[in-house]
Amino acid sequence: MAFFVALRSRLVPRLLKLRCLRTSRLLSTEAASSSKAAPGLAHSLLSDLHHQLPRPEAALAKERKGLKFLSNVFIWALTGATAAVGYTSYAYTLDEVNQKTKAFRESAFKTTQQQPSLHSSGIHKYQAMLYSAAFKVPARAIDMYLELREAVEEQVKGFAEPLSEKLLPDMHPAEQNVIYTLVLDLNETLLYTDWKRERGWRTFKRPGVDAFLEHLSKFYEIVLYSDQMDAYVLPVCEKLDPNYYIRYRLARNATKYENGKRYRDLSKLNRDPKRILYISGNAFDTSLQPENCVPIKPYKLESDDTALVDLIPFLEYVARNNPADIRPVLASYERKDVAKEFLERSIEYQKRMQGQRQGRLWRR
Repeated sequence: MAFFVALRSRLVPRLLKLRCLRTSRLLSTEAASSSKAAPGLAHSLLSDLHHQLPRPEAALAKERKGLKFLSNVFIWALTGATAAVGYTSYAYTLDEVNQKTKAFRESAFKTTQQQPSLHSSGIHKYQAMLYSAAFKVPARAIDMYLELREAVEEQVKGFAEPLSEKLLPDMHPAEQNVIYTLVLDLNETLLYTDWKRERGWRTFKRPGVDAFLEHLSKFYEIVLYSDQMDAYVLPVCEKLDPNYYIRYRLARNATKYENGKRYRDLSKLNRDPKRILYISGNAFDTSLQPENCVPIKPYKLESDDTALVDLIPFLEYVARNNPADIRPVLASYERKDVAKEFLERSIEYQKRMQGQRQGRLWRR
């Protein structure tokens, strides 16, 4: 290659000189013929040199094409791995993945422990190494996935699960099987929070809330269970219930996060589920135990709202009659307006009892 470069550097000046000589008519015929032979030789040498030298544009294009192919392979492999991990995380629990891959990981571990004999050829050793890597790499990837997922689920659990398995202390023995636990929601149940540009945030107490808490605290263990932060719940409760008719106040860290929503998990209250009533303006949408729910009309600043006061007769009736399990009682109302339905049943019962008395008096 260096020879041709040197030859080219010597020929180019001569070719230029010969081209000038051709333009002059003072040269002889022999000089003209020799000048024709020299360019032919130079042209053949330059064409050979041109074919032997690599073209930089073609080499760069080939290199870029190879890099593009490798990048596409890497992107597709990464996409496939991400899709597989995402589907596995969605379709299977951590324990299920562990059980389904346990046999493969154990077999891969045994395979990696097997060493080729000393008398094996180099090809057999190389094949054994490839075979071991084909099992070891996926098995190690699964182990890393399980470890990472376990760590992530532990972090998520601290955010999604209630702060304790027992949100309330043990009930006093004298009150067990005697009083019920009345769980109350906060927003749109006992009060309403509103925001306007000219005055900002304001909180309005629901009509009848004072009489409701004072009267029912004689019959129930009252618990406030909100999905708001402690910084909001505690100050509001101080003004809402200065007499502490509400025994316990639970905030967002006591709720369960599931499918993008906060739910009240009544099973974590450390109370008998047969003796729990949950009252909320959105009861069936905010509790994981719909069988314990008592729906009430959401409070939206209506001036003539009497929903809390209307519910007192039903709750007092339950407390005085002390049914063994409140859940069948609530199920009989079929998610209707409990206060209205209870009033209709009471009127119907009084009419029936009055008719029976009149019948007995007539028979006498």
